[in-house]
Amino acid sequence: MRIVFAGTPDFAVPCLRAAAQRNEVVAVYTQPDRPAGRGRGLTPSPVKKEALLRGIPVLQPENFRAAVSKAALRALHADIMIVVAYGLILPQSVLDIPVYGCWNVHASLLPRWRGAAPIQRAIEAGDSETGVCLMQMEKGLDTGPVLLSQSLAIGADETGGQLHDRLAELGAQVVRDGLGLLRAGIRAVPQPQPEEGVTYAHKIDKAEARLDWTRPARELANKVRAFNPWPMTEATIADERVRLHGAIALDETTSAAPGTIVRAGRDGLDIACGDGVLRVRVLQREGGRAITVA
Repeated sequence: MRIVFAGTPDFAVPCLRAAAQRNEVVAVYTQPDRPAGRGRGLTPSPVKKEALLRGIPVLQPENFRAAVSKAALRALHADIMIVVAYGLILPQSVLDIPVYGCWNVHASLLPRWRGAAPIQRAIEAGDSETGVCLMQMEKGLDTGPVLLSQSLAIGADETGGQLHDRLAELGAQVVRDGLGLLRAGIRAVPQPQPEEGVTYAHKIDKAEARLDWTRPARELANKVRAFNPWPMTEATIADERVRLHGAIALDETTSAAPGTIVRAGRDGLDIACGDGVLRVRVLQREGGRAITVA
């Protein structure tokens, strides 16, 4: 088969490797190089780096509005286009170009957590389960029918970064499974998403990372996990601004005012919340590195 792959961040790299196992990827689309690092020099995306290592041609259009961009895709004569966290909305005129259309790997069990940040939002909401879906793309945002899916349990202490890595590998598995079926002449039956249970994983704003001690401890603990490693939650403890890298909600109540340190020891700093107590176990002071409270 002739496969075109479109993706940008680290999450998409295992899927690219899965698609390229039989040297069938004829081109890779990724976002244009962006300024990064202290020097703000132009930096290629993780997907571009992987493609170049494999000798796969890379295309980086700003969008697909120009006729020349669509013509370039048509010239690849793709059987299938696999899209994983590409970062561009593809118009229907592009989705219709490959013989079998475009597949998308999405890091949730659709229709729950459509949108930009499904991994973090699942943890933040306290979900016990998530997964990945291989979806036949259509014009709407993550609304297409599901071809294949795989689920996994979210660990009680699992961070956004840890879950990201596990889901990236699971995404690669559904890509391998989907392509294996297609090579065998079997097309997975598209299952329309149910109309009930739709939720949206809105893009994370750094302003959300500021903890409000008047909120319940369980809610804050979930946010600390979800926003690790980015953007990392921040809070004021004893008049000092710190970043929280690890915290758990304790099964206890307190009459202390929210934000008060009710206990301090090697196990952590116990902070009164609007409901319950949050135990901060790993934090980072300004100008320092992440350290345990001990």
